[in-house]
Amino acid sequence: MPIPTTLHVDPRSPIPIRRQLTEQLKHAIESGAVPRDQALPSIRELASLLGINANTVARVIEDLKHGGYVEARRGRGVFVAAAPPIRPSPGLREGFLKDMVIRGAALGMTADDLAVGVLSLADVRPAAIDAASEVLLVECSAAELDFFAGQLEGHLPIRVDKALVSELKAITRRRMPRRWWAAVTSFCHLPEVERVLSGTGVPVVALLTEARLQTLHHLAQLPAGTRVGVASDAVGTAHTLEHSIANAALPNIVLVGAGPAEGPGFDRLLRRLDVVVCSSSAAERVRQIAGPSTQIIIDDRALDPRAIEMLATVLVRQNGSAPAVPLVRRKQRSRPPSNGRTTRRSSSRSTARRIAAR
Repeated sequence: MPIPTTLHVDPRSPIPIRRQLTEQLKHAIESGAVPRDQALPSIRELASLLGINANTVARVIEDLKHGGYVEARRGRGVFVAAAPPIRPSPGLREGFLKDMVIRGAALGMTADDLAVGVLSLADVRPAAIDAASEVLLVECSAAELDFFAGQLEGHLPIRVDKALVSELKAITRRRMPRRWWAAVTSFCHLPEVERVLSGTGVPVVALLTEARLQTLHHLAQLPAGTRVGVASDAVGTAHTLEHSIANAALPNIVLVGAGPAEGPGFDRLLRRLDVVVCSSSAAERVRQIAGPSTQIIIDDRALDPRAIEMLATVLVRQNGSAPAVPLVRRKQRSRPPSNGRTTRRSSSRSTARRIAAR
């Protein structure tokens, strides 16, 4: 039987190859591209033509058997079932997926971004990062470290190592930097973290935070000309939140400034404000200093989903690129020397096969 030309697997995708092929074959059977009672190619033929592991194809066939899509006939091979299950109209599913892709593209999301985001929301771990990866988080305060670590570990199967910016050099001297699959930090610390980790092979991802929609909605209801400032425990956090509000381009407010919620500078800033947007941890200090006419809006920020998806994509790519120093060292047999290009290509392929076989 000729394989449908639409069958395609992407080893770089965060969706497991087994899942990719299973769903495509189900769709081909439901749509009639593979007729009922039609013989399927052998496992070896499918694996060869798609360039994937034969064990993965065998597992796909077993999944289809259990689902009632195909049946094995002794001495003859595997055939499409005479009455395969009926799922919702493929046209409806295709329309839904196209709509999601279009909406994602409008937000600047790639197909991989969408896949990782959906898997994260469904609490399904992408196969390529199924084992918890270690990520280094670098921030300027303990409060920031706890906030970002909780957000990241809640969305991705990772373990977060925390480090203050001031201690980063000492930590990288004590620990092996290549144990980290990536480092993450705020935009304001990005240059310094990249400088310290330069030459280690650890990619650095800038975290994005944004004001919550409730805060932006509240600000949008204020009278024209309202003077707004931002305060937080750390100056970097305050400026990040200020930038997020500025990006909303609300025409009715005037952003006056941002800074830490303490010190004489903050006292001077408060005297120029009608509204202060601050974190819950800084709210009490702001209330003590601000006058009764100053309105306080509490916003603890939200980690931008794009930051989570960006980190997930980096981890998938890191896993597929076969790092020179693996996270778990294994004894390897000696191999004949070869040029660097061939070695890297072979390593990448073997990694893709390991992922496919899961």
